[in-house]
Amino acid sequence: MAGYRKLSRTSDQRKALIRNQVTALLYNGKIVTTEAKAKEIRKVAEGLIALAVREKDNFETVTVTAKVARKDKDGKRVKEVVDGKKVTVYDEVQKEVKKDNASRLHARRQMLKVLYPVKTVPAEAAGKKKNTKEVDLVAKLFDEIAPKYANRNGGYTRIVKIGQRKGDAAMEVLLELV
Repeated sequence: MAGYRKLSRTSDQRKALIRNQVTALLYNGKIVTTEAKAKEIRKVAEGLIALAVREKDNFETVTVTAKVARKDKDGKRVKEVVDGKKVTVYDEVQKEVKKDNASRLHARRQMLKVLYPVKTVPAEAAGKKKNTKEVDLVAKLFDEIAPKYANRNGGYTRIVKIGQRKGDAAMEVLLELV
């Protein structure tokens, strides 16, 4: 017997489906799907959350000096003329940056292998491509989800049966983060 459910799909389709569902689960907190899919998604999602819990505090805070372009009231860069050329004016700024240790960096890259990039569109900018923002799901895993489950040994998700789907009578379930 196989160690996983094939879900009537080829391997590339199955991997894409699982990645998509896991990404949606971690972004939204819950999804509605079939029972067989939920059991497969649960394995992957719990593995990612366990990885985040294990590595959540494994970083150093470093202060760095960065050059940032000075901006006017409209948000445009301030330029000044030097030797007949317009040159952007830069200010030096001290920033606190989290520097991942080696094992946390490895965990971050393992998560990025599974999770798809997510873009969010603010309500006031609906339909405009330039106003979309990339959501960092790995940072959400480390900063929001992992601290919530820090004192828990597994069991990060819950499957609640909803009932049969009208079209094909497949058992539908709600898969949610506990």
